[in-house]
Amino acid sequence: MTQLRYLNGYPATIITQVQSLFDQGKLGLWLEKKYPDPHAIQSDKSLYQFVGELKQRYLKNAPALSKVMFDNKQNPIKGTLGTNTFVSRVQGGKLKANNEIRIATLFREGPEDFLRMIVVHELAHLKEKDHNKAFYQLCCHMEPDYHQLEFDMRVWLNWREIKQS
Repeated sequence: MTQLRYLNGYPATIITQVQSLFDQGKLGLWLEKKYPDPHAIQSDKSLYQFVGELKQRYLKNAPALSKVMFDNKQNPIKGTLGTNTFVSRVQGGKLKANNEIRIATLFREGPEDFLRMIVVHELAHLKEKDHNKAFYQLCCHMEPDYHQLEFDMRVWLNWREIKQS
């Protein structure tokens, strides 16, 4: 039996279903059928445009983003798939603020739906710093299937890790 580390906290019945698909060799096929198309967002510039479009659509009044990039230091094993960093510093007589979003490089390979889910998560942090009810309501406003995509992304992470080992 394989350890499905990214599904910790989910009900045992769901973990059993995913484990069953894996044991039957059908998990990869299920994921490929549900998320068949790769995306074309491969550069930091295209990621910045992708994030900017979502921000403009849903969070027009949120602080501007100074940098958006893929980051190979983001690691799901360490618990980070993306980060939102807010830095304030005094420069001369002015207060300068920078907002950066960094997305794990592994999402270059994944389905666009998973990339969008991570981006929505990080954008929601512009308005809500904590993972509270308002945060998840904002995520669901920007991406109605947010919770399903998060679960499927966790399944994909397990499948990807098992496939590589």
